[in-house]
Amino acid sequence: MKIISLLGATGSIGTQTLDIIREHPDRFQLGAMSVGKNIELARKFIHEFKPRLVSVQNYQDCTTLNAEFPNTKFTFGDEGLIEVAIYEQAEILVNAVLGSVGLNPTLQAIENGKVIAIANKETLVTAGHLVMDAAKRNHVPLLPVDSEHSAIFQALQGEKHKNIERLILTASGGSFRDRSRAELQDVTVEDALNHPNWSMGAKITIDSATMMNKGLEVIEAHWLFNMPYEKIDVLLHKESIIHSMVEYHDSSIIAQLGTPDMRVPIQFALTYPDRAPLPSSNRLNLAQIGKLHFQEMDVERFRCLQFAYHAGNEGGTMPTALNAANEVAVAAFLEGKIRFLQIEELIEKALNAHQTIEHPSLATIQEVDKETRQYVRSLL
Repeated sequence: MKIISLLGATGSIGTQTLDIIREHPDRFQLGAMSVGKNIELARKFIHEFKPRLVSVQNYQDCTTLNAEFPNTKFTFGDEGLIEVAIYEQAEILVNAVLGSVGLNPTLQAIENGKVIAIANKETLVTAGHLVMDAAKRNHVPLLPVDSEHSAIFQALQGEKHKNIERLILTASGGSFRDRSRAELQDVTVEDALNHPNWSMGAKITIDSATMMNKGLEVIEAHWLFNMPYEKIDVLLHKESIIHSMVEYHDSSIIAQLGTPDMRVPIQFALTYPDRAPLPSSNRLNLAQIGKLHFQEMDVERFRCLQFAYHAGNEGGTMPTALNAANEVAVAAFLEGKIRFLQIEELIEKALNAHQTIEHPSLATIQEVDKETRQYVRSLL
């Protein structure tokens, strides 16, 4: 029985993690969880899974729930996230929160020896060097939950790092993959949220449409697999059947295939190095699919991917600025304050304005994050 701490229980990855716990009550138990403002869903999860510790976003919700569930300990805010992350009885932390708020809890969990199942891109994007150094120092494994990084992780099992030629991340192309840049001028939020393959949260779906999601995954892959950026490629693959690939020196390519179902990589992270049945997932039928399609990635069409490679190669605090600018820009688009193509315009301005600081501390990263957000908001 593995006891799990879950950051971001009411989000897309969080709810699917709870699906896995629900499907395997003999293997997993929810010990602690954090939620944001979706208190109704939180109530449902508390009733069903009976976690011992729950963190909410604000004090008022904490007080309300505390009166309703006397057998559960409640906490709130940033300190609450850390309490959940380092929950003493938990063996593994699933970090499924959105944004850079997941960084400090992850570092604290690593220092407390927790296995990290990481679905929070921003943690590695903004502070990959700090996270990987802490994991190495504390002998803590980081198990990827993103389907692309899980695919690479699986394709690397039993292989030697020295034999890797390159990593190939696949990209669906998002909601607008068949549209030219000219056709993106007046797209709506509803258009952007209509992803053809995956059911994800709003922010990640927009990131998929701009291809920033794949750019952040490139930076993640750099840190997770200790791979230089020139050996990380992105390939457009509309079906989302091949989730990613590893090419080796001898020209062999090992790929991981499956239907688009995030529960598969989530469960693999939770059961690793074992596997468990997942009866509720649809089996892949290649004969039924018939064909798979691939295209080279056009970085002029998807400029956010180009920004991510630039930020990753620049290093230091540049990826922090990239992520912060993107979060503010995407939020502004979702709120109807800017047009779709203005997302990348704001990000480009933020990157051009940022002066890179090499080997930043956590305090420096947090300050750059704050300053970049303020700068982008001043442009709105």
